[in-house]
Amino acid sequence: MTRQTAIRLLITSGDGPHECCLAVAHVLRRLEQEARDKNLHFQAEIPGNLPESPSALVSLTGEGAERLAMRWRGTVQWTCPSPFRPHHKRRNWFVGVFGVRDEDHPEAVLDLKSLKVETFRSGGPGGQHQNTTDSGVRVTHPETGVCAVSTDERSQHRNRQVALDRLAAKLILQEQERLAREKSAQNLLHRQLERGNPVRRFKGVRFSEIS
Repeated sequence: MTRQTAIRLLITSGDGPHECCLAVAHVLRRLEQEARDKNLHFQAEIPGNLPESPSALVSLTGEGAERLAMRWRGTVQWTCPSPFRPHHKRRNWFVGVFGVRDEDHPEAVLDLKSLKVETFRSGGPGGQHQNTTDSGVRVTHPETGVCAVSTDERSQHRNRQVALDRLAAKLILQEQERLAREKSAQNLLHRQLERGNPVRRFKGVRFSEIS
């Protein structure tokens, strides 16, 4: 089977407030639903697995992944009263969606010889359908200690590919988080988000799209 290249998108609130982090969560849910509707594989890496994170890295795989990504790249505007500050006058919150290429991130270009690859027996339904082979794969990047696991596929070969993709995404996101800690760069990014013309606009607590 030919390995498909993942399309990666960084979703970030810049240096925006808590409301912008909530907007990131809304964008993630909406993007995941649109990916599922188009039979695309969707994977999101979120720092610390927080429900409302300032950033996330999404990987889309499958036919039509690039077309979907194009619909999201740019600034996303969410118009809604603050759910955290009832008397706050601001109503518009902004999120940036940027394409990320592995070749622009040396940390994501993995040297397979330097990785620790482990296999294990995947869990699953009992009886005759239970997976009795060591098809689960865990890949660890020794230099950073970052690891990724896949038990999604029945094939060990496919799980290895999925785990490698997830590891690359984790390393990219780790680097993005390091850059995010450079406050001046993030302040500049957030000002750019607010000035940009939104590619998609949403409103209200239900995150309904404005046509």
